[in-house]
Amino acid sequence: MQLTVARVSKAHGLKGEVALDLRTDDPETRLAVGERLETVPADAGPLTVTHSREHQGRWLVTFAEISGRTAAENLRGTELVVEADVSDEEDAWYPHELAGLRVELEDGTVVGTVISLEYMPAHESLLVEEALPGGGTVRTLVPFVLAMVPVVDVEGGRVVVTPPAGLLARDADAAIVDREDD
Repeated sequence: MQLTVARVSKAHGLKGEVALDLRTDDPETRLAVGERLETVPADAGPLTVTHSREHQGRWLVTFAEISGRTAAENLRGTELVVEADVSDEEDAWYPHELAGLRVELEDGTVVGTVISLEYMPAHESLLVEEALPGGGTVRTLVPFVLAMVPVVDVEGGRVVVTPPAGLLARDADAAIVDREDD
């Protein structure tokens, strides 16, 4: 299974350096000089890292196969991927391990299915296809934080969610909205 390490966000400077949106917690290893990364789309790579650095909270990388700003700009949106099976870290999962897991409330009520892991600015979120009580489905983002996803049981095929009132479409009526009268 291919695991996305980073996504090229934009060109940086004139010499072919690119800025990355990271999807790994180990950029020093994944983006080390000499690392060869496959790409999605495949025809953009593979790419070999010749230089990498952190600059103002972003990772900047230069690849042997890319020279000049135009070539770097053409990489925008390209995903850098590696082969991976399962995470060997405790409390860490790859997106492909989460996709397809059943989503339940603490009392065992089935909410839906995990579609994917989405990368948001503050934290990751589970994209859940929520089965509505009256039929049909809707997609809901559930922040992938311990307070809202206390149990991830890949072997058991499920995640348990403890959403605040109104987060899930099934209980949208429970949302508290403070509106000032005009």
